[in-house]
Amino acid sequence: MRKVNQNIFLIGPMGSGKTSIGKHLAKMLGLEFYDCDHELERLTGASVNLIFDVEGEAGFRLRERRMLRRLSKLNGVLIATGGGVVCEKENRRILRSRGFVVYLKTSVDKQLKRLSQDKSRPLLQAEDRVERLTSLARVRNPLYDETADLVFSNRNSSVHAGAKALSAAILQNLAILKPETYNANS
Repeated sequence: MRKVNQNIFLIGPMGSGKTSIGKHLAKMLGLEFYDCDHELERLTGASVNLIFDVEGEAGFRLRERRMLRRLSKLNGVLIATGGGVVCEKENRRILRSRGFVVYLKTSVDKQLKRLSQDKSRPLLQAEDRVERLTSLARVRNPLYDETADLVFSNRNSSVHAGAKALSAAILQNLAILKPETYNANS
């Protein structure tokens, strides 16, 4: 285990592995793990689906931004964000200014495979999942690219192997950067 003195943010589409890889990665890097959506559900006592149903996407995004602000003020954490966090300019600014941002890149085909049984994601509740995911990718992928310090495509078959490869890539990138470039306290 290598202790990283840096906040790490995982961004990317639903089904890219932000939570599953993130949990393993946090242990490998000696960071505390948080999932924005899970923390929001814990704090409110309501599921993301219920928040979407009652407050709409705009209400959810407001809560998401507040949670991101709150979590990003912590030090030595790895934070898995929601897939749509990059849609707001303020969120992209927070991510870039408060840590090292990793885009977990994946294809729509892989998303469909990973999310085939998932009924819990509000934006996935569509008759044509391929069209929905393709449409989201068209809008969000450029924002993920713009926000990320590192783009990582997981080609590993297991979550652990993916986390190990990502850990090596992050450590290599952080070693290259000047300390003031990635100071979590800024």
